[in-house]
Amino acid sequence: MSTSEGAGNSLDTMRGRDYPTLRQFTVFLENRVGQLRDVVRRIEISGNRILAFSISDSAECAFVRFLFAYPERGRETLELAGMAFIESDCIGVELPQSGEPIEQVCLALLQSELNIVQAYPLLARSMEGPAIAIMVDNAEVALETLSRKGFRLLHEGDLRDTE
Repeated sequence: MSTSEGAGNSLDTMRGRDYPTLRQFTVFLENRVGQLRDVVRRIEISGNRILAFSISDSAECAFVRFLFAYPERGRETLELAGMAFIESDCIGVELPQSGEPIEQVCLALLQSELNIVQAYPLLARSMEGPAIAIMVDNAEVALETLSRKGFRLLHEGDLRDTE
């Protein structure tokens, strides 16, 4: 079941979409000691939380992908710091409690001939159970497929602490 069914929440986004996606920020960092700590410190000082991250390193730079509890605040923090970054959509999927949950996600996407381009675990969120963030080569088809197969899709509001 997707979060759009009976949830009572509108999933319209600033980009005019009515399906649940998570905003991922890919930050480009020089390969210098302390660069990651500086970004993390800026985010935490802003009152935001890092809910997931992934690092891809190359000889000259590192690509650090973040999901924030408050994406707008994260974007503002990165912009004010003058950091080079790109913003993209990924999908949050709550993993089933039975069987081989990651295999089940992979099989569902394979049946729709979709590739997972990136994947990493969500570190913290207010919902129960484990979840992953994935980027696929066609988000719309992936969302439809996963929803139809009974996976619970997460949207940005699911990642925030309930206060």
